[in-house]
Amino acid sequence: MTSFSSNRWLGLLLLLPTLLILIVFLYTPILETLRLSFYQVSFLGLREEFCGLSNYRDLFFEPGYRRMFRATLIFTFFTVTGSMGLGLLLAIMIHNAGAWKGLYRLFLIWPYALSPAVAGVIFLFLFSNQVGIVNAGLNAVFGRHPDWLARPGLAMGVVVGAAIWKNVGYNVIFYLAALSALPRDVLEAARMDGAGMGMRFGRVLLPLLAPMTLFLLVVNLMYAVFDVFPVVDLITRGGPSDATLLMIYSLYRDGFEFLKTGMAAAQSVLLLGAVAFLSFVKFRIYGKGIYYGGRR
Repeated sequence: MTSFSSNRWLGLLLLLPTLLILIVFLYTPILETLRLSFYQVSFLGLREEFCGLSNYRDLFFEPGYRRMFRATLIFTFFTVTGSMGLGLLLAIMIHNAGAWKGLYRLFLIWPYALSPAVAGVIFLFLFSNQVGIVNAGLNAVFGRHPDWLARPGLAMGVVVGAAIWKNVGYNVIFYLAALSALPRDVLEAARMDGAGMGMRFGRVLLPLLAPMTLFLLVVNLMYAVFDVFPVVDLITRGGPSDATLLMIYSLYRDGFEFLKTGMAAAQSVLLLGAVAFLSFVKFRIYGKGIYYGGRR
């Protein structure tokens, strides 16, 4: 009994540093952010005025914030579908590449090792109206040099392209692992039954890859919503005309440029809720396990 009690206190003592760090740097800021989301805070936080749910009401009903939500949805949809679709296509090509498989895998995965800031700088120079190599090629072949970063649709396309290029290697890695674990007897049986390439892809390959696709869908959603701040900041800074103003960048701008602390706190709470929901879904997927041919 004495030994159990002493071990329990020893365990709590060993956990104390971690608990203190979590309380000071995680739980306290979360509670403070939740409190500030119900206040309007003046410059430098000198005065706080309770405003109830008005910050959340403005987020959902002000035209500027509604445009921000729409831009975030558009960006998230094209980034997730493009990154996952291209990742699956490239993974299948690498899987069937034979002797050059390792070389292709190296070239396709290395963008994932770069930081988002480097990806943003690369695309900024590629699509620059003055020195960009993309415009130089278009001008030489078609005599056209569009101002990619000054037109809303083109600017959104450049930001989406940078986000896809940065993250597609991650999807390639996981899809390659899933393809390597597929039961070859099922695929061979479909081939011997006369199923064409399209039928084998839609009726056999995609269902077998469904658990991995669901897992990657959650991970890619989290990336598109929360991890693209450097890409937007370096390429467009939310412009032109707020066309690429995503939620994560709007939060930064309200909090640190416009000093609208209450609005930034309300957006942080919404993002925190989204993170908690996606994390819950992600762990539920892990809990169900991923099985191929009876193996985990």
